Order: sequence, then structure tokens, then C-alpha cells
Amino acid sequence: MEMRKKKLPIGIEDFEKLRTEDFYYIDKTEFIKVLLCNWGEVNLFTRPRRFGKSLNMSMLEYFFH
Repeated sequence: MEMRKKKLPIGIEDFEKLRTEDFYYIDKTEFIKVLLCNWGEVNLFTRPRRFGKSLNMSMLEYFFH
């Protein structure tokens, strides 16, 4: 039996596409868990350029939708 390899999500910023098109995705930050446990009226999400802000926002939108 041959195992099918998943694709690497290079340059993809749409979390739904990661889920529906069988890409690898591992969130080692526990981002959603931390956000839910430390919820505030206003949350500021800062990250350096090219460090996944768009993907994190897409992940949150997909999770809460």
C-alpha cells in the first residue's frame, strides 16, 4: 500500500484552501487556544513581515465561521 504525500503549503494564505486541498499544516503555537483563554475586548496581532499574519487571520475566520 502506497502512502500519498500531502503537499507543502508554500505561499498559501487561505486556511480553507489548506484544509480542503490536503496540505500539511501544524499550528505549534496553540494560537486559538491561547486566544480563547485570554480573550480581550480588543486583540492586537503583530508579527514581522512574512510570518503568517494573513494565514492566522484566515484560520480564525475559518474556525469561528
